[in-house]
Amino acid sequence: MSTEDRYAEFPPPSSLAPWVKVIWTYASPEPSDTVQRIAPDGCPELILDIGAPYEEEGPNGVWSLQPSALFAGQMTRPIAIRPVGPVELVAVRFHPDGARDWLGAPLSTATDGRLDMVDRLRGVRPPAGDPEAQAKAMTDRLEALRLQQGWTVDPVVRAEVESIIDDAPAAVRSPADQRAMQRRFLDRVGVSPRMLRSVMRFRRVFDHALEPTPEAGGWLEAGLGAGYFDQPQMARDFRRFLGCTATEWAREQVELARAIASQTYKPGPPHLA
Repeated sequence: MSTEDRYAEFPPPSSLAPWVKVIWTYASPEPSDTVQRIAPDGCPELILDIGAPYEEEGPNGVWSLQPSALFAGQMTRPIAIRPVGPVELVAVRFHPDGARDWLGAPLSTATDGRLDMVDRLRGVRPPAGDPEAQAKAMTDRLEALRLQQGWTVDPVVRAEVESIIDDAPAAVRSPADQRAMQRRFLDRVGVSPRMLRSVMRFRRVFDHALEPTPEAGGWLEAGLGAGYFDQPQMARDFRRFLGCTATEWAREQVELARAIASQTYKPGPPHLA
């Protein structure tokens, strides 16, 4: 059996594409004990561990084992996890506004949380070592629920989400209309439009950290291109969303944190590895 890390992405079937962005799998038979910093990316996720679950650091500094199946809501701050054994998992990354009907509750109830989904995914048993079968097991369960629950998309929220992803200027709204949009966003996305815009802006610069040899001058150029006013403003967001500087993250992160950052968040066709 290979001891190398394995990461793969699969597009969702067309029936799930309005809600699901990508299905991804990851395996690390011999992980290090390195602490992994996972940054916000604007998308909630459903994760099923086939191997050993990760431990997560709580706000009090205590490490606790994550449930073997969990729903990770929108993140407004980084999380720190570490492996405790051989890792293998399959995950569904929803569109920013795509998980409301799956969760069956306002997405704001899951923001910055990892909710236990062991009961919800009971009976889903993806085979080890078979990424395609793992992805199919998850999509089969979601497709059954979509048909049963009649999932929908809020066209107003979706249009705003797409505008944010495209980095289009924020629409000018009356105070009443702005409050109404905020309520719809908290329900369907889990954070405000302003927070989602901040996360997406950060992601555009964060990708720069993944270049083999990012140059100091390139950071400012990347930040200005993403919409930051200056270097200090950009540095504050790295502390806010990563808990460290970009250089520290690029130097220290390996395995899962680097795999999902370097592949999943990039635009373009799905990547298979």
